[in-house]
Amino acid sequence: MNVNEKIRAREVRLIDVNGEQLGVKSRNEALDIAANANLDLVMVAPNAKPPVCRIMDYGKYRYEQQKKEKEARKNQTIIKLKEVRLSPGIEEHDFNTKLRNARKFLTKGDKVKASVRFRGRAITHKELGQKVLERLADECQDVATIETKPKMEGRNMFMMLAPLAEK
Repeated sequence: MNVNEKIRAREVRLIDVNGEQLGVKSRNEALDIAANANLDLVMVAPNAKPPVCRIMDYGKYRYEQQKKEKEARKNQTIIKLKEVRLSPGIEEHDFNTKLRNARKFLTKGDKVKASVRFRGRAITHKELGQKVLERLADECQDVATIETKPKMEGRNMFMMLAPLAEK
């Protein structure tokens, strides 16, 4: 924002501290009015004809803006992507461990990428990997929705799970 001496326009539409319009004034006259009030002259609408300037405490205004931005950043949620790797011939106990981890990530609000890596000749039985992923999706049904159905990419089959939207 242009403030005080950085304002280059010859004439400006002036708004005082209370929001009342003082009319079109020359730049020097507006600067004098702002200086008499011990405040700054701030250009708020540079594209208007003539540009609109407001008399305000610019330091206080910037502080308020920074507080609002900080509050907005605090309220936004960052969704991370976690990965759970499985194999087509995974045993029961190992599956339960991976399931517990996936559920933990989903309840924290993170997305989960469940992938099955086919090694060697296991790639000839893609249906085994698909069954493992579908079983994981069924077990996580109460905390997640399937974002991407199981699909192959090279030697890996993967599926995306997203946490349920809170009501």
